[in-house]
Amino acid sequence: MKQAQFEMIEEVLPKHIDGLNHVNNVQYLYWVQEVAKAHWNKLTANLSDVEGVWVVRNHFIEYKKPAFLGDRLLIQTQVNNIRGPLSEREVWIKNADTNKLLVQCTTSWCYIALQTRKLIAVPKNFQDLLLPNVQT
Repeated sequence: MKQAQFEMIEEVLPKHIDGLNHVNNVQYLYWVQEVAKAHWNKLTANLSDVEGVWVVRNHFIEYKKPAFLGDRLLIQTQVNNIRGPLSEREVWIKNADTNKLLVQCTTSWCYIALQTRKLIAVPKNFQDLLLPNVQT
């Protein structure tokens, strides 16, 4: 079995570039959060009973190679596990043309109630969306 992946493509624009003429480290973290949000929004688009939101507990990010102006980036993500209110999500950012890994990030997310902002267990139906049993 493998986990379902979600992906998106981004193009490196001038606003993403730092003083060293490559993508700024903070921009990668932005994309890490954006791909997670896009994945969640896609999975829950037709649901009306979403009672919580995700917040970041921590990121572990490893920068392997730089990206430059005009590069097309393939940003992939999957959730590896869920335990109570916590989930672990991985994100890989690759050069879309060469498939070389540029950045890898593992993020711990916490699921909290919209009203109280307190931790709540990830409901079973959401666990099933995030961790589907996909045959390889």
